[in-house]
Amino acid sequence: GCNPLAETGRSKLQNQRAVLNQQILRAVRMRAGAENLLRATTNNKVREQVLLELSFVNSDLQILKEELEGLNISVEVYQNAEETFSIPLVPLGLKETKEVDFTLPLKDFILEHYSEDSSEYEDEIADLMDLRQASSSACRTPSRDEAGIEMLISYFLQLGYVETRFFPPTRHMGVLFTWYDSFTGVPVCQQNLLLEKASIVFNIGALYTQMGTRCNRQTQAGLHNAVDAFQKAAGVLSYLKDTFTHTPSYDMSPAMLNVLVKMMLAQARECVFEQISLSGIRNEFFTLVKVTQEVAKVGEVYLLVNSAMNQEPVKENIPYSWSKLAQIKSDHYKALAHYFIATILCDHELQPGDDEDQQEKALSQLYDHVPEGLMALAVLKDKVLRKQLGKAHLRKAIVYHEEALRVCGLCKKLRNIEVLQEVLTAAHKRSLLKYAQQETEDDFLSLIQAPDVLPKTEHKIETIAPQFSKVKVKDFFHKLGPLTVFSAKQRWTAPRTIRIHQGAGGLGFHLKGGSPAQIYCLDPACSAASMGLKEGDYIVSVGGVDCKWLGVNEVLEKLRSVGEEPVEMEVISCQDTAASLHSKSATYSVGMQKTYSLICLAMDEDKIDQTKKAPLKLPFLSWGTKNRQKAASTLCLPSAVAESSQSKKKLSPFTLLNTESSLY
Repeated sequence: GCNPLAETGRSKLQNQRAVLNQQILRAVRMRAGAENLLRATTNNKVREQVLLELSFVNSDLQILKEELEGLNISVEVYQNAEETFSIPLVPLGLKETKEVDFTLPLKDFILEHYSEDSSEYEDEIADLMDLRQASSSACRTPSRDEAGIEMLISYFLQLGYVETRFFPPTRHMGVLFTWYDSFTGVPVCQQNLLLEKASIVFNIGALYTQMGTRCNRQTQAGLHNAVDAFQKAAGVLSYLKDTFTHTPSYDMSPAMLNVLVKMMLAQARECVFEQISLSGIRNEFFTLVKVTQEVAKVGEVYLLVNSAMNQEPVKENIPYSWSKLAQIKSDHYKALAHYFIATILCDHELQPGDDEDQQEKALSQLYDHVPEGLMALAVLKDKVLRKQLGKAHLRKAIVYHEEALRVCGLCKKLRNIEVLQEVLTAAHKRSLLKYAQQETEDDFLSLIQAPDVLPKTEHKIETIAPQFSKVKVKDFFHKLGPLTVFSAKQRWTAPRTIRIHQGAGGLGFHLKGGSPAQIYCLDPACSAASMGLKEGDYIVSVGGVDCKWLGVNEVLEKLRSVGEEPVEMEVISCQDTAASLHSKSATYSVGMQKTYSLICLAMDEDKIDQTKKAPLKLPFLSWGTKNRQKAASTLCLPSAVAESSQSKKKLSPFTLLNTESSLY
């Protein structure tokens, strides 16, 4: 699913993202230290120096954020290599992570919880770490196809097994997961496996978006694949929003994911229109009516995307160029809708053999309301009215084209995308030429205002839910036993050896259940009971042979195969488990207020000594004071700390809090 040695444009961009993430991390730590010093000192001279240093750090963070935004709008790298004349589509950048060492925590847990020799599981732990390493490499150099998707899904599914086997709900395992926000570069560090799972799901969705942008949009097959990829991306991101409700990273917050889902569906809608127009649009009345409403629908969905991008709390963090591109596309496709309806009115006069009723009905469906004093049939029959209304639509198309060009020219990042400028300019010139071809003597008499075009589509675009079950994976720790019994939430005694003598009366107990076999109807007077066998015990081995996966008949066969000879079997007893406690993590949703506070920045860059216990209190990274009352959050640019407003200043996304109260 990946090629670690690949030096593609995409891998270079992802490497640049990793470097920026590290620079942002250092700047955030410098800011945190300066703010701590500012709170601690009373020396005015020191405070002045610290405030000056903070202003420099804030400037650096602003520059780094702009550089990260530049990576997010580097859309040309992700487009198909073929020569194309289409507006670029926007992919998502993949989240970066740091290495994780599972070895010591898992080996300790196997010895403590399962009472097994952990050295026998070194290969399985190595396989897990290799799979994570491959998935991490897939973040840098993924193959943008189903093999890359399957690689990430395999690791995600394996994490489900690992979570059930090794991550009890009552305590942390001491494994620290670090992931960097895709939009801000801010690191998120938690000992919660749900952060790891959510980040992998985000990368699956992001990889689908890159597959969609890679498709050849000059062919029907390529456009069909693009539509499918963007719908799948929307489905994965929607699954992430619904399943991991309190993810601590802002790029995975419900508000942001909602916008990203809208954007992916809008891009799928755009590709559908390109499918319709790929082979050319026939200059025929009813064909143009359908195309007009389809392209108006594209403009409408991009208008909704732009509106969502400009709402709090998303506005502060969505790349500015993304918002402007959505606005440009909305204006561009609205202009095309007005151009097509102008073509209908100017080029197609009502002929004696035409069906007046059908044309009147079709024209009426294009408008929510027609201009006052006009009727659809009257417009069709009156040549002057047709031309006046057609020219009104052309004037509106030109206005929308000029607005799209103006917005494009004002955005530095978009101004440098040549194909975008070429498409917008060509469409603008076409409308100007069409307008110039119409007679102009009576322009001063025309007071008609072109009404808005009513969007309508015959093509349904919706999210495609991820089919994770189609990827088959094997539990690396299969030999620990059936997952329903041997899991982290079940506590067991250490295996006890019971020596059985099969007498004339039989074994003295019965077996029930599936795998492993369970003791029931135990005769208290039998020899096995006197050696410590209990009702409800599970048999894990007979005669030194592992029996965790054997059924009742197989275990009985092994017990009876020895005849009258004594045989040793090992059993375990279930212990009473205390009521599960809610883990203090931003991903646990029961009875908790929605926040996006982050456990972050308390850990050193180097690997943490797994033998040391994590400190009781970790600093959190807060996304804003409003989070204590609302489910939304705002990521603001860092601002210098002012002495006069220390108690009232808003928390920036790069502010460290030293209390755990901010998480809940």
